[in-house]
Amino acid sequence: MKRCPECNRVEADDSLVFCRTDGTSLVSDSLSLASEAGTTRLGTAPTESETSVLPHATAANASRSTGPTTVLHTSVPPSGTRESTRRKLRWLPIVLAGFVSAAISIGAYSYFARKVQATIQSIAVMPFVNESGNSDVEYLSDGMTETLIGSLSQLPKLNVKARSSVFRYKGKATDAKTIGRELNVQAILQGRVVQRGDQITLSLELVDVSNENAIWSQQYNRNQADLVTLQTEIARDVSSKLKSKLSGADAAKVEKTYTTNPEAYQLYLKGKFHWNKRTGAALKQAVEFYNQAVEKDPNYAVAYSGLAETYVLFSSYDVAPATDSMPQAKAAALRALEIDDSLAEAHTALAFYLSNYEWDRVGSEKEYRRAIELKPNYATAHHWFGADLSNVKRFEESLVELRRAEELDPLSRIIGTNLGDALVHARRYDEAIAQYKRVLVLDPNFAYAHRALGWAYGAKGLYPEAIAETRTAMGLREGSSAKGYLGLWLAKSGKRDEALKLLNEIKHESARTYVQSYTLALIYIGLGDKEEALNHLEKHVLSRAETASTYATAPELDDLRSQPRFEAMLKRMNLLD
Repeated sequence: MKRCPECNRVEADDSLVFCRTDGTSLVSDSLSLASEAGTTRLGTAPTESETSVLPHATAANASRSTGPTTVLHTSVPPSGTRESTRRKLRWLPIVLAGFVSAAISIGAYSYFARKVQATIQSIAVMPFVNESGNSDVEYLSDGMTETLIGSLSQLPKLNVKARSSVFRYKGKATDAKTIGRELNVQAILQGRVVQRGDQITLSLELVDVSNENAIWSQQYNRNQADLVTLQTEIARDVSSKLKSKLSGADAAKVEKTYTTNPEAYQLYLKGKFHWNKRTGAALKQAVEFYNQAVEKDPNYAVAYSGLAETYVLFSSYDVAPATDSMPQAKAAALRALEIDDSLAEAHTALAFYLSNYEWDRVGSEKEYRRAIELKPNYATAHHWFGADLSNVKRFEESLVELRRAEELDPLSRIIGTNLGDALVHARRYDEAIAQYKRVLVLDPNFAYAHRALGWAYGAKGLYPEAIAETRTAMGLREGSSAKGYLGLWLAKSGKRDEALKLLNEIKHESARTYVQSYTLALIYIGLGDKEEALNHLEKHVLSRAETASTYATAPELDDLRSQPRFEAMLKRMNLLD
């Protein structure tokens, strides 16, 4: 049974969502005693409970028609007394009905007091569907989704699934119950975006995954110039349905906007759209859009944060040497924090820079912990922090952080793979192999996971398996690093001629484009040429590349650990025990 909170009309049809009188969203009438007005609660109506305020048992073999009757001889009362008694008897049914009604109310109240239904504590904001018929608007639907995820993540005690987990469902027809089970959430929020000229229409629906019923829906029609205020309005409306009351501080976090310039905001969304593609070419485009955004609004803190997050990845994706890109990452992160010190993303990017470029392990940890303090459910902070802890042999702490990141973002391929990487660094090869295989179940075409699985096989001495997985990664365009590992495994398995041929190919490639020195060092290690391997490892350190931070734990470097030159590298990077 449902009730309209505006006109109090009661609807017996539980499938109705809106009032047939005034269009207001209906609420479950059975929940009104247990919940505050305006708060969405999950669960079914309570089962019937027996009310036993008045005794109602009778003798098993007695009834009105068969029971014995005793006639009492009494004196007849005066007529005035008789009339008074009749009036009292007329009120008796009313009084009894009142007692029964009160008893039922008290019983119902006690029942709900004992069985308070839980508010929504976990939610997945699914990728908004672009129904504009124009793929160029895809950045808008994706960006609005990600902005809302970020806003709702500010709510305390609300588990909001990360972007990479929910975007695994993009373009796939998946029912709410399946999503709820796979992501372990109580509710999902679905949206559809239509842009026609300057007009934007957004339709939202909050769904209870236990029964797939819509528990709230709303449509917004705005001009493109009102995009920033629209995002604030959406965040406020959705958060009000998930929590009964927001503190002033929580409301401010949820509704916070970082720019009032709609053009800057759209450029930021385009930058984020390309950043999430995680390819070298897309990262370059992300930087272009972020720079345009800060030109429109020089105080746009999150756009500077976006620049920092992009520049720190340049060397990892063979876009540019770290010596070129990392100083730009630092400048962007510091500018973001100068404008707004509460940005967890900027603290995380700065931590990554400090760890992998300045090798400031203490300063890096401080920034990571500050980011997690500001945004406890920020998966990337836990992810990158966990990877850094692995590099300094704090393996148990590393696994705690990486597993927390995976819990927050269970379908993230890169988090799952980096969890396997930490297990390899800890020499727990069988566990790592199992972890990589779990990632490949999610995405059989994830090249990096194939390369990492080959790495684990190679570390165990299973060279045929290592070669097969690494070739698979190369077929999926994993990048030049896969060629280095392939050369390593070929050489280790006795196929020196093939390793030397691959080495020459990489040398020619490095003359045309940026190739990390580590790639060449790997093949020299396999060939047993320690001096040449050390030469390239030193070049790698001088370039301040991210992978240099793995020197203390990478199993492929074990043959070099007794070399004084190698120990000097570890000392320089603050990686010695």
